[in-house]
Amino acid sequence: MHRMKAKSSDAIGLPRGAIRRITAPVRNFLAVESASGIVLLICTAVALALANSPLAKDVHDFWEMPVELSFATWSLKLSLHHVVNDGLMTLFFFVVGLEIKRELVAGELSTPQKAAFPVIAALGGMIAPAGLYFALQYGTPGESGWGIPMATDIAFVVGVLAVFGPRVPFSLKVFLLSLAIADDIGAILVIAIAYSGTPNWLALGAATLGFSLCYTLNRLGVRTIGIYLLVGIGIWFAVLKSGIHPTIAGVLLGLLTPASAWISTPTLQNALSTAFGRVTDGSIDHDDLQRLVFASREATSPLERLVHILHPWVGFIVMPLFAFANAGVPLRLSDVRDPVAIAVAIGLVIGKPLGIVGFCFLAVKLGIARLPTGMNWKLLAAAGCLGGIGFTMSLFIAELALQVQLLDAGKFGILLGSGISAAVGSGFMVWGLRGLKPTKA
Repeated sequence: MHRMKAKSSDAIGLPRGAIRRITAPVRNFLAVESASGIVLLICTAVALALANSPLAKDVHDFWEMPVELSFATWSLKLSLHHVVNDGLMTLFFFVVGLEIKRELVAGELSTPQKAAFPVIAALGGMIAPAGLYFALQYGTPGESGWGIPMATDIAFVVGVLAVFGPRVPFSLKVFLLSLAIADDIGAILVIAIAYSGTPNWLALGAATLGFSLCYTLNRLGVRTIGIYLLVGIGIWFAVLKSGIHPTIAGVLLGLLTPASAWISTPTLQNALSTAFGRVTDGSIDHDDLQRLVFASREATSPLERLVHILHPWVGFIVMPLFAFANAGVPLRLSDVRDPVAIAVAIGLVIGKPLGIVGFCFLAVKLGIARLPTGMNWKLLAAAGCLGGIGFTMSLFIAELALQVQLLDAGKFGILLGSGISAAVGSGFMVWGLRGLKPTKA
């Protein structure tokens, strides 16, 4: 009887069910990130092992293998490494754009009150590490790598949090997710402004026309994914030729994706009632079923559908491939003393927590923001340290920012700094969680 009552309560939408519907997208996102973080760690370990084995040259030659795409008189030549970094990572940035829009429309960044705390934390977590790195590398060839320690890798962070189980407050997970998304916005701006070449205005104009076409198709109610895929490929190629990094196209396309459903809940209810009536009297036909399929599909926003479809592919295919292609660093003892590696590691290990906790402390003291419910300053210190796990975005920026001869040292600094940040953050997490009761999922 108790079980039947619980089902009835959920069915008629009592508060617990409503809360679950609100938090479900975040929980699903965190679940995928947690599992993909483990896969990413395994791929990183394999890439490091191969880079420090007799197969290192063969692996390097494999990723430098040329790939040519041609159609009639048009051709595009890239290495396999660039296919991953410039092509597949565009899909990663597309999902990042979707997540940014979802947070801006209905998430933790949707109102100034909600956004204040994670955005202030993210600002501190970008300014302090970039400033520390720049101060250490000013006037040297590695100076341009100041953007490397700015970003947080949410997949690895959530993987670390998963070790501590249900004792981790949900508010802390949401805070770190929001902070990482705000970080991503900053990193995207840095890539677009600081690490892109001189623009080709003709190609940039073609990309602008492509974005305008996407917007117009959205407004006209076109829902055929194939059309958007063709337009998106054209935009990607135009942005590539424009001198701006092509992954920016993925972010902008994500931001253009509609966040509201085309079919309202009353319309869906009406379609379901009509279909049920026709099933009951035996008069339902193919057209009725097609209308029902259309109504049920369009009752969910394109943004939510695409996140649901693409997020696992990005988490379990794109990011692991990126790790295979970029995390293979020859481990040399001399790199521990390399100025670039030291600057990156200090930016991640010291700059991140210093900026996040320091800015949050000032914001609370000045009354600009409040500490989220369920969190304390010990947990915030843990979050600040875990924010120093840079990895994916840091490796990506390192590829753009550093000269070839400095790249291995920069990557070594990322791995070293991220590893220390994970260890120190875990220690603070044990301290902060002491005495807290497990939270319900």
